[in-house]
Amino acid sequence: MISDKGIIEAALFVSGEPLESGQLRNLVKRKNINELIHDLADEYRQRNSPLEIKEIEGRFVMQVKPEYADRVRSIAPKELRAPVLRTLSMIAYHQPIIQSELVDRRGAATYEHVRELEERGLISTKPEGRSRLLQTTPRFSEYFNLESSDPEEIRRMIISLAREQKMGLDKWLGKQGIGVTPMYESLMGLCGISGYEVVNPYNSDDKERERIRELGVLVISKGYGERVGGFFDGRIIEVSASTFGELINSINILAEYGSHRNVRESIEYISGLKDEYIEKTFDITAKVSPQTGMIAHMVNELKLGISSDGVKIAPDYGTSGSGREVGGADIFIPTHSNADMDVVKRVCQRYNVLIEGLKK
Repeated sequence: MISDKGIIEAALFVSGEPLESGQLRNLVKRKNINELIHDLADEYRQRNSPLEIKEIEGRFVMQVKPEYADRVRSIAPKELRAPVLRTLSMIAYHQPIIQSELVDRRGAATYEHVRELEERGLISTKPEGRSRLLQTTPRFSEYFNLESSDPEEIRRMIISLAREQKMGLDKWLGKQGIGVTPMYESLMGLCGISGYEVVNPYNSDDKERERIRELGVLVISKGYGERVGGFFDGRIIEVSASTFGELINSINILAEYGSHRNVRESIEYISGLKDEYIEKTFDITAKVSPQTGMIAHMVNELKLGISSDGVKIAPDYGTSGSGREVGGADIFIPTHSNADMDVVKRVCQRYNVLIEGLKK
């Protein structure tokens, strides 16, 4: 029998990094998720397990206790998450580098990356004015199987990493900014990302494409990666925001470039809105018939009953994702030009139209 507590335990185990309570709540659909996590942490403490569940700035992680970590470090996996590896590469290439300069280039998530890298013994830090000076340690050379800690050899290794990732060195080191389409500009604010440019990669002329090529990261609508990938060789992040759940997932994807506090507060706010809209549907007994995949996602999130002969709901552009014409619907949901540009307001607007239509 699969239990909610078991699902949380499995999620913390496979993640290997801190998880927001909102992420865990989405897995088990429970409001009292923090209580469930703390109960699980107590169980680990009571049986004196070598593993522990810790809360770190509002996020939860399963980790090896310090007294056991040194004994098993030699056989522990050596992989670093891609964002942390990028931060380490930048430190190694530019060392010694001031932490404040690194944060300017890599974003607020850098603080967490530096803390992880220092805990792993890969970098050392020392006070430098109001900031800190960062550089690699001998452990760095051991980690990457380098014969020495010579800065030039380290730089050659960084260049090799960039080539392996099929990216230019500048983009690997994070010198370029983030580009985002107008539809998702408000998503940047929710994540606390300030260093971005609004671009149009879908129907752009040569001048616009050249501007986009100078960027390191491009945030676009889900499903458009192949079209944009023809001329952009940086990192492409596909996001979606048809439902509150999709919006939360998109924020989590972009979290590495933003502010931990903004991400946490935005997810809590959106999770609350989601619960409020589900409550608004409690007195709706009508069955619905979603005409497209996007509408089906909305209906499922609101926990509405579905029937092939129910109230037909379709997007106002009149076609499905496969190009099938959708006509004769009872309720039309605003999309694209008829929807609010703010991602949160856009979801609320669509749900208001849906709920008000069903209550009529």
